[in-house]
Amino acid sequence: MSITSYPRALLFGRWYRNDIDEQGNETVEYSQLSSDGSFEFTFMTMGIKGEIIEEITELGDWGLVGDIHFTMTKNELIDGDMYAADLNNDDNYQAYKVLKLDHKVFHYQHRLTNEEYIMRRVVDNLGHC
Repeated sequence: MSITSYPRALLFGRWYRNDIDEQGNETVEYSQLSSDGSFEFTFMTMGIKGEIIEEITELGDWGLVGDIHFTMTKNELIDGDMYAADLNNDDNYQAYKVLKLDHKVFHYQHRLTNEEYIMRRVVDNLGHC
């Protein structure tokens, strides 16, 4: 069985995804993955009328080895207050199998739950094509 290896540098930058839950609320995730291995993930849940129900920002470390992407949450920013994450809590450690990674799409699957996520790169500068 061969393992696909992805260049870590493909993940550097900003990413975005959104989903609609069973109640019709939208969950939006903005991710910043830095070359030094740090991350900032902001999760927003918005109601049917567009109102923000919940907003949480997680900060921590990330990595990519072969086709395994992993994260370790160290801090959470909730309502403007920074809290240290409980590093004894297993939920602060996550691992994913990368299904597709290129300059535009990051498709990955949680190693335990098998949930799949598709993130799209955020382009800051629109060029002339």
